[in-house]
Parts: sequence; C-alpha cells; structure tokens
Amino acid sequence: MKKNKNEKEKGRIESEFGIMSSLPEGSFSSTAGDLDFGQEVTLSDKLKVFKSSGFDPENYVSTKCRTTSEKEIKHLVTCLLDLKKASAEEMRKSVYANYPSFIRVSREISDLEGQLVALRNFLSNRASIIHNLAEGAGVESMSSGPGSKKDVSFDFEDKEPSKMELWLTQYMDNLKVLLAERRVDEALAALDEGERVAKEEEKSMTSSMLSSLRANITAQRQKLADQIAESACQPSSSGIELRSYVEIIKRLGDGPRAHTLLLNSHHQKLQSKIQGLQTTGSTYGVAYTAALSQLMFSIIAQASSDSLAIFGDQPLYTSELVTWSVKQTNTFAHLMKRHVIASPSASGGLRTVAECVQISMGHCYLLEARGLALAPVLLRHFRPCVEQALNANLKRIERSTAALAAADDWSLNYSRALGTTVSSIGSQPKLSSSAHRFNVMVQEMCEDIGLLRSSQFSNRAMEGLVQVFSSYVHMLVNALPGTSETENLEGRIVKTADDDSQQIALLANALMLAEELLPRAAIKLLPLQQCIPSDTPRKTSDRQLRTPEQRELKKRLQRLVDQLRDSFCRKHALDLIFTEEGSACINAQMYLSMDENSQEPEWFPSPIYQELFIKLCTVATLATDMFVGRERFTTLLLIRLTETVILWLSDEPSFWEEVEHGSKRLGPFGLRQFYLDMQFVILFASQGRYLSRNLHQVIKNIISRAMDSVAGSDTDPNSLLPEDQWFTDIGQAAIKMLTGNDAVENVEDTSPTASMSVTSQGE
Repeated sequence: MKKNKNEKEKGRIESEFGIMSSLPEGSFSSTAGDLDFGQEVTLSDKLKVFKSSGFDPENYVSTKCRTTSEKEIKHLVTCLLDLKKASAEEMRKSVYANYPSFIRVSREISDLEGQLVALRNFLSNRASIIHNLAEGAGVESMSSGPGSKKDVSFDFEDKEPSKMELWLTQYMDNLKVLLAERRVDEALAALDEGERVAKEEEKSMTSSMLSSLRANITAQRQKLADQIAESACQPSSSGIELRSYVEIIKRLGDGPRAHTLLLNSHHQKLQSKIQGLQTTGSTYGVAYTAALSQLMFSIIAQASSDSLAIFGDQPLYTSELVTWSVKQTNTFAHLMKRHVIASPSASGGLRTVAECVQISMGHCYLLEARGLALAPVLLRHFRPCVEQALNANLKRIERSTAALAAADDWSLNYSRALGTTVSSIGSQPKLSSSAHRFNVMVQEMCEDIGLLRSSQFSNRAMEGLVQVFSSYVHMLVNALPGTSETENLEGRIVKTADDDSQQIALLANALMLAEELLPRAAIKLLPLQQCIPSDTPRKTSDRQLRTPEQRELKKRLQRLVDQLRDSFCRKHALDLIFTEEGSACINAQMYLSMDENSQEPEWFPSPIYQELFIKLCTVATLATDMFVGRERFTTLLLIRLTETVILWLSDEPSFWEEVEHGSKRLGPFGLRQFYLDMQFVILFASQGRYLSRNLHQVIKNIISRAMDSVAGSDTDPNSLLPEDQWFTDIGQAAIKMLTGNDAVENVEDTSPTASMSVTSQGE
C-alpha cells in the first residue's frame, strides 16, 4: 500500500514539475538543483530524477527548499497557483467543448463498472460453490476411509464454529434486518463495517468466507441503492430529502447513478410545474413568459447548486449537468416559440416578441455566475423569431408611410399624435404627415429592439432603419414633379409637390430625420454602456456624444439625403435651362448674334441668369424658414443648384462647338455679355456666401475658354473688355432691381464705351 502511495505521489510531482518546466527561464532554476531549468535540456533529462524507483518526494522537496529563499518560494507558489487556475480553466473549456463525448464515455464506464461487479459476484459465487463442494468431498472421504468411524464423527460433531464464522452469520442477518426495516443510516454503517472487516481480516478469513462477505456486501449495497432511488423518485420528496438520498447513493459507490437521479428528479418536478402553468391560448403572453422563465431557470439553478454541493466540480458530473441544462433550455425555447412568440413574430408584433425574449434572457443571464452560459442556446432559437418580427415591422412601416405619402400635402406642421415619444428626445420637429408617421413608427421599432440590448439584433435593426429611410427618400424623390417614376412600393401613387415650398419641405423632412431624429432613435439600439447618459451637459459638443455606430449611421443617412438634394437641384436646373418645348435657354446664338447690330446694347445679365438668381433667392428664403439652425445645409443646397446650371454650360458640347468652331466667332459685344453673365453669377454667389471653390474655378475655366476662342482669331480679348468694376456695377444694379430694392439708374453711364473713354482720358 505504501508503495502504491509513493507511486501516485511520484506521478503527481512529475506532472507538477512537468508543468513548471513551461515557466519562463530562471523561474525555478535556483531551487531545482540538479534539474537546471535555465539550460536547454530535454524534458526527459529533466524528469530522470523522478523516474527512479527509490524516489522520495518529501525528502526531495525538503532538500531543495533548504537552499531556496522565502521570496523564491513565494514566487514559485504564485506561479503554481497561476498554472493551477489556467489548468482548471482549460479543463473547464475542454469539458464544455466535449459534453456529448464526456457523457458517452462516463456512461460506458458506469456500464463497465456494473459488469465488473456482476462478474466479480459471479466469480465469488463460483468460488464459494467449489469450496463447499471440496469440503463436502473431504468429509465424505474421511468417513469412508480407514480408521475409526466413531472417532471421526465425534470430531466432526464436536467442532464448534469459529469466532469469525459466528460474526459473519450474525452480520448478514443483521444487515438483512436493517434493509428490511429501511434503517438507512444503520445499514450504511453496517456496510462500512463489513468493508473494514473484509480489509483488515483478509488474511485470517478463508477464501470462501471472504468471498461470501464481499458478495453479500455488494448485493446489499445494490439493494439499498435501489430502495433509495425508489424513494427519491416519489413526487412527494422534498429538496432536502432528495439531496440526502443522492448523497446516500453516492456513498454506496454509485456516483453516476446518483447524479443522474438528481437531475431526473429535478426534471420531473419541472415537468409537473410546467403542466400547472398550461392555460388557455388567449392568456399566453408576457405573464406566462415570466412565470415559465422563472420556473425553468430557477430549477436549473437549484440543480446546479445541488450538483456542486454534492459532487463538486468534477468534469464528469459538470459535463452531465451542462448537457442536461442545455436540454432543458431547448425545451423552454420550444415552449416559448409554440405558445408565445410564433404568432406575434409572424404578424410583426415586435414589442411582444422583444419583451418575452428580454424576460427570458434576463433570467438566463443570472445563471452565468454559476458557470452556465445558456444565453447562446436561447439566442439560437429566438434570433429567427426576432428577425421575422423585425422584417414584418419594417414592411409595415414602408406600407403605412407610402399610404400617407399618397395623400400628403407636404406642409410642415407639429404633430399632435407624437405625445411623449418625441418630446422625450427633444423639442417637437416640424414635418409633413407622412414623415411624422415614419418617425413615430421608427422610434417604436428602435425602442422595442432596444429592450434586448443585443449587438446582433441592434446591427440588424440599424440596417433595417437605413432600408426604410431609403424607401422613404425614394418616395420623396418621386414626389418631385417631372420625375420618371410616379409610383412607389406596391403601386401606390405618391402625391406630387407642386410648388417650391412643398418641394423644399421634402428636403426638410429628409434632413430632420437623417440629422436628428433617426440617429437619436438609434441610441436605444446600443448596449447600455454605450448609451449617452441623460444628465450629459448640453455644452458638450454633439460630435463628442456620438458613438462610432451613430457616426456611421449618420453618414449613410446623409448620403440618402444628398440623393434627394441632387434630384431637387437637377429638376430645377433643367426647368431653368430648357423651355417647355425642350429647347435650351442657354445657346451660343444669344452671344454670337449680338455683334450683328452696330448699336451698343443695353447691358444687363442674360434672362437665364436673372431667373437663376431669382430661383436661388426664393430657395434661400424658404430654406431659411424651414432649416432653422441648419444654415450649412441651405448653403450646400444653393451651391449645388448653382453648380448644376454652370456645370451643364461647361460640359454642353453644342454650345462650345459653335463658339469655338462655328462660322461666327464671339465679337466684342458677345464676349462682354458672356463675361458679364459669368461675373454676375460670381457676384450674387459671393454675396450669398455660397460661392464654393469648385464653382469659382469652373466659372474661371468657362471664361478662359471663351476668351481663348476670341484669341484664336488674332484678337486680344482683354482689349475688348472694360475694367472689372464696370461688370461689378452692372451686376450690383441688376441685383438691386431683381430684389426690388432699387431701380436701375443711368445704366448707359456705366457702358463699357464710357468706361473705356474715361480710362483713356485718365491716361
């Protein structure tokens, strides 16, 4: 026995020092002595000292510790503890990753143990029978052989049972009585006593007595275990009684059976209580979810506590517990899907689905402190249901918004239906009726999904938010007059925005949603630790409050708004450039024909640029009223509208073909008028503060191209143009007249001829 103990101790120390060999260099070199871990030696060389048959672990450790300082010992202990924790964590991960294999192997081992016990009993019975037969044969031969028969029979009759035989007979009878009377504690003590006697008196007992004792102990243990298991399976057994029964079966040496019995008992109680929760179909909902969830996960928690208290954290039992817990969780998920989630998920009842999933996940997360991470199991079942409800909700938003867009008058108003939904996130916005409805439904959707606080669902909800906003922007584009498409989703007609005010209201709808309402609604989708606290000081900039998810969402929404803005500018630019008959209002002949008359014309910007200026003034006035606090968007809108017209002129091939290669070239009057028109655009864009660098550069390129065409006819274009102040004066006078601030006075006094004559006199 001592040798076996030394061998086990030797194996344990070999394992520990094998682990320590993976420590950083020098961590144990000072205490290893002949095992220098700082040198590059093989693992076999390091372990030679432990492989000798005379290895004494206690002597080895005491010898090495004499030369080791306290600090080094503490460091070594710390390293060993860290390794122990890492090893335990690795073991836990390995066990959790191979639950089915562990369970299968454990069951096979349990079956094998049972077969071995049966085989041992069978062999013991066979040995006992053979021994009895041998003794009987010996007695018979003695009676029939030579010698006095009377003397032999006298010796046989006078032979008294030995003390051990008397004890064995009395022990077996007493054990049978204890089992019959179900005196469990005394029976356990008797079985332990029998084991002790069999071990201590092994040499003094005959083989038949020893075999009989052991076979009887084994049989009675099995009988007692069966009695305890039968009692434990009774529905009336309390939790304390169940744990007591399981501990007894474990003491009887059948741990796997005891653990399985524990889990099965909890399963039976769970099924019984679930049957008590079954109600009519009309009452399934949040209340049923809360009751079922609390019942399911509380019993799983109780089973986990009982298993840990009785069996500890042994991998075999831990693996079986986790497998059982996963099975119960799957059962719970199926009940939830069948009775609660399936119907609202199909109809788009996102609120009901989210609340039920939130309650279930909340109870499930409480088990993580016990080492049971069952949330992925639930999410695997609930994710398709949540996504189905979300998709149905998104389709309902699109249909409802499209229906309102068919009757929307595109006037901006406050909504009475918003209530506290919008007021809770700031002042009420002014939107059209369809935009108000869109906003309310998106807010509700984000609030519902936000209950789950799951990044998986949040990402899908953000994608859905962009999807429905893109659909709504498509409706707004179709509301612009003259668009090629007049129908939206499912053939619904979108009401046209006829005047400038209604068309700018389309932009106001999209801008308010993209810049403020939708990003703030998306806050509800973020995990709790990423949400902006309600007491955040207002002086903190909005840029600092945005999360990366919000910034990315805002960029995607802004790109959709830009599409609407470009469609708006393209529509108005085409209205300015082309007549109703389709002919262009800007053409080369309007400049080339000016030099056919010798009389100097009355200098004023061309009508197309006057209309452009008036259109820009109208848009600026309406946008200022509708885009309060968003002056930058107004500026970008005016820049984009001006650029659209000028870029068309810059890229129009028929215009430049006539100017540069036509039979006529720009004369003095035509060049001056063209130069005046471009300078007029620069002037009013500069005064309106929407003259971008790109617009300015394009105008300069257009002017240079026109002057190059004149220079190609051996004429200096600069000699044909007056000073820049002359163009500025004409432009200022035109702005005053077009805005109604002043009338044009003495325009003829600012003619290029007069300006040039004044210049010549000055020289």
